[in-house]
Amino acid sequence: MKIKDHFLTQETFEIKETEIPGVYKTFPIPSDLDKYYDSENYISHHQDSGSLKEKFYKYLQGFNLNYKKNILSKFIQTGPKILDYGCGAGEFLKYIEKDFQPLGFEPNESARNSAQNKLTKSKIISDLNLVENESLDAITLWHVFEHIENQNDILNQFHSKLKQGGILIIAVPNPNSFDAKHYGKFWAAYDVPRHIFHFTKTGMENLLKNKSANWNLKKIRPLLLDSFYISMLSEKYKKSGLFWLKGFIFGAISNFKASKNYEFSSLIYIIEKK
Repeated sequence: MKIKDHFLTQETFEIKETEIPGVYKTFPIPSDLDKYYDSENYISHHQDSGSLKEKFYKYLQGFNLNYKKNILSKFIQTGPKILDYGCGAGEFLKYIEKDFQPLGFEPNESARNSAQNKLTKSKIISDLNLVENESLDAITLWHVFEHIENQNDILNQFHSKLKQGGILIIAVPNPNSFDAKHYGKFWAAYDVPRHIFHFTKTGMENLLKNKSANWNLKKIRPLLLDSFYISMLSEKYKKSGLFWLKGFIFGAISNFKASKNYEFSSLIYIIEKK
């Protein structure tokens, strides 16, 4: 499948299935990939403008943050040490730092500085080697894993940093969802070339089976709001009028259909270290 970088450069890339069934990869991966992130719109530094749109965004963001925190709380007790890998501007860390001992990893200097300025307890690092082995109770990646090319290496690093029985939480878009099939080459969550890998539910399960000695997939949960956001953005890429209304309608349809087959627009994988 050929997909255009609708977000920034309008260049065309190809998505091909890897040797792991259900796991797809973007080709080619540019050697200067950093420039494809070179947009103020890509880093989530939302300023509080006080507008109605901003207040609505903050309300939805608060719902999403609480949903993520509740998932984390179901699998570990409050208090333990959590690493949010690819923490961006630090919104999730800020939300959980009263109840957990959070640590953030963020390679982007601008996002890292923005995160550190809003946090009171959490520390932001740019080198995973600073984390002691078997010291973490959980690691979270909220729409980060699909950006990482050396996935086997990073899974091994996560395994070494987690305590025995520790939890790895990975949230990624699902190209088998209704909205992905509906929008096809305009589906915003392909986001090539920034999204290097693309995982169906079966693909993620197969990836972890390759690491079966290390990981146990415990649960899969949906990110319900993603279908609306992704559908609205996909409508914008199609240059649709009333993109927000059409995106809301197709996002709702996607969630309704997924209630029967569990192919939600984005899925959260809760994985235990053996």
